[in-house]
Amino acid sequence: MSYIISTRRLLGLGLLFTALITLFLAPSSYAASVAEIDREIDRALDDFRKIDGADAFLRIAKGVLVFPKVYKAGVGVGGEYGEGALRVGGKTVDYYSTAAASVGFQLGAQAKSIVVIFTEESALKKFRKSEGWKVGVDGSVALVDIGVGKAVDTTNIKDPVLGFIFGQKGLMYNLTLEGSKFTKLDKKK
Repeated sequence: MSYIISTRRLLGLGLLFTALITLFLAPSSYAASVAEIDREIDRALDDFRKIDGADAFLRIAKGVLVFPKVYKAGVGVGGEYGEGALRVGGKTVDYYSTAAASVGFQLGAQAKSIVVIFTEESALKKFRKSEGWKVGVDGSVALVDIGVGKAVDTTNIKDPVLGFIFGQKGLMYNLTLEGSKFTKLDKKK
């Protein structure tokens, strides 16, 4: 009997672990009602506003895509999923999911919130016309980091699409949206 685990078996175990962790940690993210999603978005935006400088971005936004809870889990192979909505003029206009997969050293699970701000009408229109929008392929998202004083620096950021990843303690470091896919959901109010 050999204790050497093949790459294929490790990959399979990683996918199984990822699926189980995601299902157990994020039951409300699957098939959430529009009322639940909207409540979670309100909470996420309240948390986002607590970050110094965040309100300046919300004021110039033509549209705001919010994923209040994106769950990520993995063992070698990881995956993430969350549901959210696009708000234009403060009102929800469409519901979306986000999903991504990754390969590399990873172990465990975490939850994060994502806010994507469209600062130009043309970028928002292109996003809304797409069937599925993949970051880095269909458009780029400039990921915004916090400055030295734990505030968002609004002076040098002129990109048409800006992304913010944060948790309970504010913006998160060294995370990426590259490879994330945003897909419109068929949810009725």
